[in-house]
Amino acid sequence: MRMRQTGNASPCEDISLPIEDQNVTNGISNRNEFACVQGSFGALQKICEDSSELLDSDALNRPLNIMIPKFLQFFKHCSPKIRSHAIACVNQFIIGRAQALMDNIDTFIESLFALAGDEDCEVRKNVCRALVMLLEVRIDRLIPHMHSIIQYMLQRTQDADENVALEACEFWLTLAEQPICKEALSGHLVQLIPILVNGMKYSEIDIILLKGDVEEEDDNVPDSEQDIKPRFHKSRTVTLQHEGGEGEEGEDIDDDEDDDDDTLSDWNLRKCSAAALDVLANVFRDDLLPHLLPLLKGLLFHPDWVIKESGILVLGAIAEGCMQGMVQYLPELIPHLIQCLCDKKALVRSIACWTLSRYAHWVVSQPPDAHLKPLMTELLKRILDGNKRVQEAACSAFATLEEEACTELVPYLSFILDTLVFAFGKYQHKNLLILYDAIGTLADSVGHHLNQPEYIQKLMPPLIQKWNELKDEDKDLFPLLECLSSVATALQSGFLPYCEPVYQRCVTLVQKTLAQAMLVARSNIMTLLFQCMQDTMPEVRQSSFALLGDLTKACFPHVKPCIAEFMPILGTNLNPEFISVCNNATWAIGEICMQMGVEMQPYVALVLPHLVEIINRPNTPKTLLENTAITIGRLGYVCPQEVAPMLQQFIRPWCTSLRNIRDNEEKDSAFRGICVMIGVNPGGVVQDFIFFCDAVASWVNPKDDLRDMFYKILHGFKDQVGEENWQQFSEQFPPILKERLSACYGV
Repeated sequence: MRMRQTGNASPCEDISLPIEDQNVTNGISNRNEFACVQGSFGALQKICEDSSELLDSDALNRPLNIMIPKFLQFFKHCSPKIRSHAIACVNQFIIGRAQALMDNIDTFIESLFALAGDEDCEVRKNVCRALVMLLEVRIDRLIPHMHSIIQYMLQRTQDADENVALEACEFWLTLAEQPICKEALSGHLVQLIPILVNGMKYSEIDIILLKGDVEEEDDNVPDSEQDIKPRFHKSRTVTLQHEGGEGEEGEDIDDDEDDDDDTLSDWNLRKCSAAALDVLANVFRDDLLPHLLPLLKGLLFHPDWVIKESGILVLGAIAEGCMQGMVQYLPELIPHLIQCLCDKKALVRSIACWTLSRYAHWVVSQPPDAHLKPLMTELLKRILDGNKRVQEAACSAFATLEEEACTELVPYLSFILDTLVFAFGKYQHKNLLILYDAIGTLADSVGHHLNQPEYIQKLMPPLIQKWNELKDEDKDLFPLLECLSSVATALQSGFLPYCEPVYQRCVTLVQKTLAQAMLVARSNIMTLLFQCMQDTMPEVRQSSFALLGDLTKACFPHVKPCIAEFMPILGTNLNPEFISVCNNATWAIGEICMQMGVEMQPYVALVLPHLVEIINRPNTPKTLLENTAITIGRLGYVCPQEVAPMLQQFIRPWCTSLRNIRDNEEKDSAFRGICVMIGVNPGGVVQDFIFFCDAVASWVNPKDDLRDMFYKILHGFKDQVGEENWQQFSEQFPPILKERLSACYGV
C-alpha cells in the first residue's frame, strides 16, 4: 500500500449512511446541508475529544462501532473542513486503541494514504498526527510501508504551513523511540539531517516576539507574575518519563529556551527539530557526523546571526550522542563558542551558554587554563548581562559547570562569589530563583572549601536578607531553603552565627504545615473520597484515585484506616475500558503497596489478577502498561510469596513495558520487586530471560545494591546453564545488549 500523491480529495461521492443515531448523526447524513454537516462534525469532534473512553464503553452500547466506519467514509468528502473533522475524530481513538478502530485499522491507514497529498493544510496536519500516533501504537501495520511514509514525512517536515511541519517533525521523535529506527532511517539521514537543521532556525515571527533584533537591555524591567512558571505542577493522570527528546536528567533538550520563550508557544518547530536531532544522535551516535559536519562549519561561522545561532543549537543538540566523535574538533570549537558569549545578539549569547554547558564535562577534563578558566570568566560576565534571557542561560550553564568542575573551582571562589552576590541586586524575580540554584550547586560542589571568613562575609548577608524579606506563605522559600540547606552543609561551623534564626523559622514552618495537615485529620475528606471513588462519572473517579495516591504519599497515617474499604473499589476500577481511571487506580495501588509493606498481603488477590490481565492485554496504551508494570513490581516487592507464582504470566510484557522508562525511584522499586520474585520463583523467568536481560540493560545508573541484585541473577543464570549454553543463548542478543551486559555485569 503506497502513499498516493494525489491532488485534492475526490468529489463528493454518494455515501449512504445508516441512521441509528437520531441526533448528531442525522446532521451528518444530511448531504445537502453543508452548514449542518460542518456544525455536526464540529460538535462530534468535541464529543470525541472529551469522551473518547465513554464512546468505546459498554455503558453506552459501544456507539464507536457505528461511528468509526462512518467517520472513515467522510475521509472522501469534497469539503476539506469535513475531511479534516473526520480524521480529527478518528485520531482521538488511536492512543486508547479503541477496539472499533483496531477492527478497521487497515481501512484507516489506506484512507490516510489516499489523503497524503491533500491541498488543505488542516487535512495534512491531521494525517501527520494520525501517522505519528500509529507509529507509537500500531507500528506493525506501518512497517510494510515505512519507506513511503518516511519519504512523505520528509516532505511534510518542510511544509509551508508550520503547524503541518511541526506535526510531521514529531514523527522523527517518535520513530527514534522504536527499535526499528536505525534500520528504517539509515538510508534517509542524508535527506533528514539538513531538514532538521534547517528547522532549528528562529522564524521571523519568533525573532519579532523575542525582540531578537532589538539591541536593548531589559534587566531593569520587573517580571510579571505569569513569567514565573509553577514549580510543582503535574498532570492528574500519572505518567512516567521516557527517553527521547530530553536530556539525561529529564531536562528538555532545548532547555536554553524552555523558560525563555514565554511569548512563544511551549513547543514549536525549532524545539521539535532540536529534540529530534538530539534523540537521533543518541541512536546513531557518531554515524550521524558525516551528514552533519559539512553543514556545521558553514553554520557556525555564518555572517547571518540567525543561521549562526541555529548552528550553535545544533552543536549543543548532538553533544550527548556524538561526544566521542566530536572530541577531536572541540579544541577549535570551544574557543569559538566562548567568543560567541560576547556576540552583540542576545539570542546568540544565550544559546552559546547552553551549548557550552553541554560540553562542560570535556572542558573540565582538560588542563584548567586551556578552557575552564576562559569559559568560567566569560560565563560569569554573562551572569551579569543586561539581557534577562542571557542571565538565565548563563546562570543555568554555570550551575552545570559547577557540578562538573567541583573543587577545580576553589582557586576562583572569591571571583565567583563577587559575581553571584552582585547578581542579587541586579536580578528580577524569575532569575533570582535560578541564582539560588547556582549558589546551592556551588556549595555542593566545593563543600568545606567555602568555609572561609572572607567567603562567608560575601555570601551570607544577601541570602539572609532575602530570607527575612520572604513571607512564610511565599513559594520562593522552597528554592531559598534548598539553597540554604546546601550552604549550611558546606559551611559547617561557619554557619553557626546564622543557625538560630534559620532554625527557629524552619520549626515555625513545620508547625504551620502540620497544623494545616491536621485539617485532613479533622475533616471528613476520607468519607468524601470514599464516595467520590464510587461516582458514576469516570472523570470523578479518575481525580479521586489521583488524590488517593497523593494522600498516600503525603500523609498515609490518615489513609491507612480506610484501606480495607478502599482496596475493593480500587480492584473494581482496574478496568482498561476507562483508561485514565484504570491508570490512576493502578498508580494509587502501587503507592499504597510501598506504604503498607507486608500488610498488603490480604489485598493481593483482589488486584493481582486484574493487573496481570491488563499487562497482557493487546493494544493497551503505553502509559497504562508502564504503571501496571510498576505496580506489579511493587506488589511483588512487598509480597513476593504471593506474587512470584504468577511470574511467568507477566514477565515478558513487564520487561518490554519498562525498558524505555528512564531511571527513577518508581522504576527502582519495581525492579527490586522483580528481582525478589525471581529469587522466590527462578523458573518463572527462564523462558523469557532474554527480555529480563534487555530490561536490566535499560538502566543507565542503578543504585549499587540494585546493580548487585542484577549481577547475582545474571551470573546465577549463567552458572546454572553452563558456559557453552550461555554462549549460545547470548548469541541471540543484539550487539548493543551484548556489549552493555558484558561491560556492566561481566556476562
